[in-house]
Amino acid sequence: QVSLVESGGGLVQAGDSLRLSCVASGRTFSNLAMGWFRQAPGKEREFVGAIHKSGGMALYGDFVKGRFTISRDNAENTVYLRMHNLKPEDTAIYFCASSPAIISLKRSSGEITWGQGTQVTVSS
Repeated sequence: QVSLVESGGGLVQAGDSLRLSCVASGRTFSNLAMGWFRQAPGKEREFVGAIHKSGGMALYGDFVKGRFTISRDNAENTVYLRMHNLKPEDTAIYFCASSPAIISLKRSSGEITWGQGTQVTVSS
């Protein structure tokens, strides 16, 4: 069973950058696609992006528009979400997720393990 622990959230100002991290344990990391989702108050959970187990391919939600980048370090069992030019509407709880298949993360269906989330608040 996979355990995911996110870190790196916090309070930032509009225009700032932030990097979230998620450390996985309990399963061979390089066999897992990894992803990020977010959920703002009163809204449904939203797909941010996902990265293939090899790190060779990444998918992003339509709203990202080049501001966010997902990367992974298989030696450190860690996936990152680097966010630039943050906006108040990016305020949300950001969740790390893992799945054997990247398409499951993209569709938010199938075998997915979730982290507890980390709060990101962007002030105007």
